[in-house]
Amino acid sequence: MTITQLQYVLAVAEYKNFTLAAEKCFVTQPTLSMQIQKIEEELGIQIFDRSKKPIQLTDIGQKIVAQAKNIVNEADRIQDIVDLQKGFIGGEFRLGIIPTIMPTLLPMFLNNFIKKYPKVKLIIEELNTAEIIIKLKNGHLDAAIAATPLEDEKIKEIVLYYEPFMVYIPEGHSNFEKKEIEIDDLNIDEILLLQDGHCFRDGILNLCKNTSQNGDNKFQIESGSFETLIKLANEGLGITLLPYLHSLDLKESDKLKLKHFVEPKPAREVSLIFPKNELKIHIIDALRQTISGVLRGAIAFQNVEIISPIQKK
Repeated sequence: MTITQLQYVLAVAEYKNFTLAAEKCFVTQPTLSMQIQKIEEELGIQIFDRSKKPIQLTDIGQKIVAQAKNIVNEADRIQDIVDLQKGFIGGEFRLGIIPTIMPTLLPMFLNNFIKKYPKVKLIIEELNTAEIIIKLKNGHLDAAIAATPLEDEKIKEIVLYYEPFMVYIPEGHSNFEKKEIEIDDLNIDEILLLQDGHCFRDGILNLCKNTSQNGDNKFQIESGSFETLIKLANEGLGITLLPYLHSLDLKESDKLKLKHFVEPKPAREVSLIFPKNELKIHIIDALRQTISGVLRGAIAFQNVEIISPIQKK
């Protein structure tokens, strides 16, 4: 059997369809089917149950796919070893970034990175955390930047920085005159939230789990945009919480409405995450160094309390 044949097996296992798998592998469907059939004949077993729709792995097929992932990953590592020995940092690198980090962090480091490493073709996707985890495990991303800890044994995390939560309070609100905010000052009913699927939203819900509720909120809105939440807050429709870096981009009149939490400040941990097989580790390290370099001095908070990005039941 060949590495290419194993890649075809992995594609069918992922997409559960021979035609779609062939498209993703850039081969014809008959070619892919023939190569998979050759493996099955060589091993004397059926990897796929073709009678089911969508196609399912057989019991032995599940074990073969698990081993095939290891073999393909280790084969990819050979090129990594050669590149590392030559000191070559280049090639295609697929990076995922969650939506609440991408608008502020990406402009800070992207230009520096592509100038320093012009041979790297950086392919960046904005994805939520759940999508990132799936793509990392399926080999469709090399690394990602997300809020951590994720508590996933198959993913390695390297902390980049700690980013405090800021409270955005409009004039006229009962807490507007306070210099610093305590968690007990928050009322979850009046906090304008990002829509479901954002880990920053889950962090806020975890932070406010034991805060007061009055149950008399007149409306409920969830947005995918901090800008929308800020505008609603300015209309007196509630307060909202922002990541520290996002607060730096506000106009000066809006910055007057920002409040820090008392120490230890609730914060999110932002990390560079990647599969534990550590493929393309030389590019991952170059990315880490670049980001750490541009953030040095821009964000430096020590006395923080990390709020989990994982939704608590």
